[in-house]
Amino acid sequence: MDTAHEIREFLATRRAKITPQQAGLPAFGNGKRRVPGLRREEVALLAGVSIDYYVRLERGQLAGASEEVLDALSRALQLDDAERAHLYDLAAAQRRRPPRRTARKSKTAVPASLTRVLESMTDTPAFIRNGRLDILAVNPLGRALYAPLFTGSARPVNIARFQFLNPTSRDFFPDWNASVNTTVSLLRTEAGRAPGDTDLTGLIGELVTRSDEFRTAWAKHNVRLHHTGRKAFHHPATGVITLDFDAMELPAHPGLTLTAYSAEPGTSEDDALRLLASWAASDHEQTHTADPASF
Repeated sequence: MDTAHEIREFLATRRAKITPQQAGLPAFGNGKRRVPGLRREEVALLAGVSIDYYVRLERGQLAGASEEVLDALSRALQLDDAERAHLYDLAAAQRRRPPRRTARKSKTAVPASLTRVLESMTDTPAFIRNGRLDILAVNPLGRALYAPLFTGSARPVNIARFQFLNPTSRDFFPDWNASVNTTVSLLRTEAGRAPGDTDLTGLIGELVTRSDEFRTAWAKHNVRLHHTGRKAFHHPATGVITLDFDAMELPAHPGLTLTAYSAEPGTSEDDALRLLASWAASDHEQTHTADPASF
């Protein structure tokens, strides 16, 4: 990843999203502006830096920027927590150029202790992924929930590759546009954290080449934190099922995230989750009955 290019595009796209009115600046002239959003000189004014210095920053020269300058830019551009963290990641990546080329995050092994934790979560669909969105470990109910991803897919299963390259994903994720925008934002966030991850850049290159939708979403330079929320699935066994999710980064195992789904007891979602568990148990029993070698 060309960090200077990423910085240029990120700052330019953030600047384009804010109007002078949103920034509390007076609007001069007849209302016609040559650029969307704020001009460079307006960002410089809001951040308290010279226009020449801001131009250097937007050209990708963040390596020498202090925390005070980065904070001032974050305020001027009204960055949210994820965007602010991404700006800091880009600055840090440029300071340590050239980035170390590594596939560490993609090939991180899941410790046996975490696998046991997953297996103990019998009533909760759960899996462990890396920043590249490879599913590295999954419990039986999680595998049942994500069954279409595991059908005929290479290992490890990759959420982004399924969403953009498998046509069945549009049926499996009812709100496909929102789902894939989240996926692209997560990959963009990870790219800022790990610019030297060759497996990650390889995946991004593949998707940019093969998917027009990914290429368009990737160019927006959106990032986000994805810790909790609700997600809908159109599952072959249950129909549409909407579950709460919690995604927990594992500090003891950098690069790994545990995601678990749940439903409020007594709701229709809880009933659907129980139906999914019954379907999973039945499917598992039929598979093992049909394949004596699996015993």
